[in-house]
Amino acid sequence: MNWQHADLILFDLDGTLVDSVPDLALAIDCMLHDTGLPPAGEDKVRQWVGNGAAKLVARALADAQNISEEQLVPAQQSTAFTSFMHHYHQTNGINSLLFTGVKEFLDACQQHSIKMAVVTNKPIEFTHTLLEKLSIQHYFCDVAGGDSFAEKKPHPMPLQKLIQRNQSQRPIMIGDSMHDVQAARAAKVPVICVSYGYNHGVDISLSKPDLVVDSLAGLR
Repeated sequence: MNWQHADLILFDLDGTLVDSVPDLALAIDCMLHDTGLPPAGEDKVRQWVGNGAAKLVARALADAQNISEEQLVPAQQSTAFTSFMHHYHQTNGINSLLFTGVKEFLDACQQHSIKMAVVTNKPIEFTHTLLEKLSIQHYFCDVAGGDSFAEKKPHPMPLQKLIQRNQSQRPIMIGDSMHDVQAARAAKVPVICVSYGYNHGVDISLSKPDLVVDSLAGLR
């Protein structure tokens, strides 16, 4: 697959472009403290990221109480979600970093005049803030968060909407998780995955993307 032939590259954010777990883990641990539960720590949060903020909070609550997500009390979930959102407003972008090779690849895409967009399950308000704090917002012609459309990944809708909006004929998806692969396959878009991302501890090659790379620098 030659990415240079694409007219639009759709990037996942967390785990693909940015290591955001330190900030997410801090907000999760503050939320758990507010709820009277023990902290989770970065290692656990790294396994839980990928399905949006509400799912992240549910996984943390269930783990801290040693119960299934189905056993969670809705009122507790609602309060915990509000707490997490409050704390993440404070922590978002504090310790997040671009993965090695990301800046160089974004520059290469720009030099080839390839449009770039972000399609993430992170709430859109946090997405814009994180892109700005990392000074990469100017690379992207379009940005979609987990609450931008009626569906989020692994549903193909976010990809389809951005492809339509940007009148793309040759899009490519670059992500890190099975949800990115599923969304891309459903949208009939070729997909490249990075090996270092957040895929719940599962080797991304098992999801059979078209290509797996250890760094985006390897695509240059």
